[in-house]
Amino acid sequence: MAKTKITVKDLAQELGVPVSRITAVLAELGISEKEAQKGLDPETADTLKEMIQEMAGELKTLVLPPNVTVRDLAQAMGIAATELQKHIMTRYQKLVAPPQKLEPELVEQLARDFGWSLEWEKPKAEPQPVAVAQPVTGPKPRPPVVTIMGHVDHGKTTLLDYIRRTRVAEREYGGITQHIGAYQAEHQGKLITFIDTPGHQAFTAMRARGAQVTDIVVLVVAADDGVMPQTVEAIQHAKNAGVPIIVAINKIDKPEANPQRVMQQLTEHGLIAEEWGGDTIMVPVSAKTGEGVDTLLEMILLVAELAELKADPDAPFMGTVIEAKLDKGRGPVATILVQQGTLKRGDVLVVGKTWGRVRGMFDHNGKPVERATPSTPVEVMGLNEVPVAGDRAERVETEQQAREIVEERLEAERTQQTQPIRKGVNLAELFKKLQAGETQTLNIILKADTYGSVEAIQQALLKLPKPEGVDVKIISAAVGNITEADIDFAIAAEAVVLGFNTKVESNAQQKAKAHKVDVRTYRIIYELLEEVEKALKGLLEPETKEVHLGTAEVRAVFRLSKGITVAGCYVLDGKIVRGAPARLWRNNTVIHESRIATLRHLKEDRREIAAGYECGITLEGFTDYQEGDRIECYEIQEVPRG
Repeated sequence: MAKTKITVKDLAQELGVPVSRITAVLAELGISEKEAQKGLDPETADTLKEMIQEMAGELKTLVLPPNVTVRDLAQAMGIAATELQKHIMTRYQKLVAPPQKLEPELVEQLARDFGWSLEWEKPKAEPQPVAVAQPVTGPKPRPPVVTIMGHVDHGKTTLLDYIRRTRVAEREYGGITQHIGAYQAEHQGKLITFIDTPGHQAFTAMRARGAQVTDIVVLVVAADDGVMPQTVEAIQHAKNAGVPIIVAINKIDKPEANPQRVMQQLTEHGLIAEEWGGDTIMVPVSAKTGEGVDTLLEMILLVAELAELKADPDAPFMGTVIEAKLDKGRGPVATILVQQGTLKRGDVLVVGKTWGRVRGMFDHNGKPVERATPSTPVEVMGLNEVPVAGDRAERVETEQQAREIVEERLEAERTQQTQPIRKGVNLAELFKKLQAGETQTLNIILKADTYGSVEAIQQALLKLPKPEGVDVKIISAAVGNITEADIDFAIAAEAVVLGFNTKVESNAQQKAKAHKVDVRTYRIIYELLEEVEKALKGLLEPETKEVHLGTAEVRAVFRLSKGITVAGCYVLDGKIVRGAPARLWRNNTVIHESRIATLRHLKEDRREIAAGYECGITLEGFTDYQEGDRIECYEIQEVPRG
């Protein structure tokens, strides 16, 4: 009678160790991974058990810093991040993404699982932005920061213009209010800071970068039009951020205005007016005549007072970029909202991946100021590059310290770009994976506009005809837009994301693109089901297009030490982006294709260089540049379906 074979997977589960640990010990015994896949006889399995148990008493030491991510731990142990993710999911029932930080207790357990003992590294004295010191005078009340959101044409801009025209302090500098993305209004002797950028874009862009600057959202809904798609999106954004909402029911001056209907519609989205027994303040206003605006400002101050908003003006400075631009006359200019401490002219700042000394500060009236306290927006000159909305701004002691911090951040970015990107599953590649035995399950994250749609699509997906041994698993199904959290889940679970009558939030689109997560939206249920069925049968092909980014001309060739050759270039059109695919053209013929390996301007690394600027470029795997060569930079985009 043949002996029962034991699979490597079963043995790994029995011993509570990863499969890779089993295969490593098998290699020491001269047994290949291919042979092991056929199963192990009981004698070999017993030998493996003994060896692994003996090794448990002779663990190698792993020295790690605090705040270890999944990717950090995988690299330290010499394994792929995907393998570590699967082990965490299998053994500890946790879904984690590569950049996610792990709890110290879990790190210690995982190290033991993979045959390591763990020592925590003592913190190094690295250059960092100035640490928060003990308050000198303690926190003081600060003005509330308000973002106005709502559907297009419902009167957001008109309301902001009315408040600015009637409530902004006397213009003391040239009589012109500068647009810097934020301004302060005064009511009853108290200041209110308004974020004056496109509501949805600013709010979501900053939240995507971890910035939380808004204290109160004023949701503008037209009394004649009612709740619209962007109204619902704004409600979701505010709720996700945990920010209180005040509803301004605008256009009450119109004959067709119906505030009661608007209030009724808002109850369907969880906003119930105070007079109806809820906790949402709703104020009828007319941005055209000014009716109700005083009451709205009073309600903002009331909510702010109840929230007891405070900040310490004597603590080390910290702020957030609201918007930024490259001004032809002044160079990089950023509007920074002070959140803690006091920003002074002459301070050295680190802002995201750039730095500089504050050469000038201006308020929303265009008036030069020497200092700015919490909740004050100021336009700052003196940065080396244009930062991104949502970047954190912090003060450091010296320019040398600022340079070191920024160089560390750029180096970390370069290191991450050279690592393999953790990908989700692509529907068009699914059949190949099924045939190769790389997967037996299609994991789906489903988002739809109503619960009825969710249930109908779930049932239909589970009834689709499937190849033998293949399963369709809906790991998440919910109502609402496709969010960044959905993409993180898809990355960890190797899932596709399907949306029906719903949108993909901008930060989710960016992450999905970076991690090659397949996100598809549909308007017709049949089309959704047909594409999934085709994927299971291997009939679905991906649709892609090439998008031109920019062209640079080689005007000089520099041969540096250590065999490095750099192409001195001038950007003719568009922009050149570090890490993007590129072609080198010579005499109308492509002679090399790879990626932009490095990109520098005046000895500084850059993420991208725009048309009209000179730069140094190196391509991966190429050094034979000639004057007159052209380097074309592009990207490959999947064509959205649905």
